[in-house]
Amino acid sequence: MDNKRKVSYFYDAELGDFYYGPTHPMKPHRVRMAHDLIVRYDLYKHLQVFTPVPCPSDDMCAFHSKEYLTGLKSVDQFKGADKRTEKAHYERLKDTFNLGVADCPVFANIFKYCQSYTGASIGAAVQLNYGHADICINWAGGLHHARKGRASGFCYINDIVLAILELLKYHRRVLYLDIDVHHGDRVEEAFYTTDRVMTVSFHKYDGEFFPGTGNLGEVGAGPGQYYAINVPLSDGMDDESYEGLFRPIMDTIMAKYQPDAIVLQSGADSLTGDRLGKFNLTIQGHARCHEYMMRFGKPMLVLGGGGYKIVNVARCWTYETAVLTGVHWDALRM
Repeated sequence: MDNKRKVSYFYDAELGDFYYGPTHPMKPHRVRMAHDLIVRYDLYKHLQVFTPVPCPSDDMCAFHSKEYLTGLKSVDQFKGADKRTEKAHYERLKDTFNLGVADCPVFANIFKYCQSYTGASIGAAVQLNYGHADICINWAGGLHHARKGRASGFCYINDIVLAILELLKYHRRVLYLDIDVHHGDRVEEAFYTTDRVMTVSFHKYDGEFFPGTGNLGEVGAGPGQYYAINVPLSDGMDDESYEGLFRPIMDTIMAKYQPDAIVLQSGADSLTGDRLGKFNLTIQGHARCHEYMMRFGKPMLVLGGGGYKIVNVARCWTYETAVLTGVHWDALRM
């Protein structure tokens, strides 16, 4: 593996302070845990480390509706209002934007949270565009379920779509690869009718598992027909089975599509023991996807995603940081 690649790493020290709630499986603190391991194992010495610039709402409008962004920003504005006004406002947010439901709760400084992880993903894309890095990492990003005008599946702002739109300013074709246990539904939807982005998703599919999409028949439409590829899988996928599918599929895609840049969503809920996912991938097996895609030598944006056993998530993303920096570290036992 080439250890001379320039790798940029985006991290906001305040991200771990955001809190979905005591019973919610999504814990932004897992990103802080991964960062602490990255520092303790001295991996930061192999990285260009950046604090993300918060994404302004005008930049989010490249994908999201102004009405939705106004609703998202209003969450904190109505704190302290009289109870009747506050209740009516939050009922409207729930009905109109899916904000305040069990999967997508509202919490303090929610828009600031979105600005942080989205700013990191867009900033990383800009670095790739200008050739300031070969690989960029934002473990806080990868929120692939957010819709144009609604929150969904723990996701509020779709940083992936916004980062890909940034990459398309300088790159003719972008490959989006999603190895989260859940289908990358809203990224696929955003680029369903274009051939400039190919979306590839390896995920659990049984017709009921969230989000309920991602069957073999979803292939794109119009100019984007056959540029959406789904690999629906069953529970229990292990390293050998996963890799046996992953390598030949990605080899063919890279040879036929020939993208200029890659975005890799690294959801760690495909690991064994996850609270929501039922795959049996090891950390090493998960990381072999990153190692394999690095072989193609394309500019690559690596994002986080799902992952709900946070100790495993932190270990996984630390190990994958080592892989991405080219550190051969047998002592790094996960």
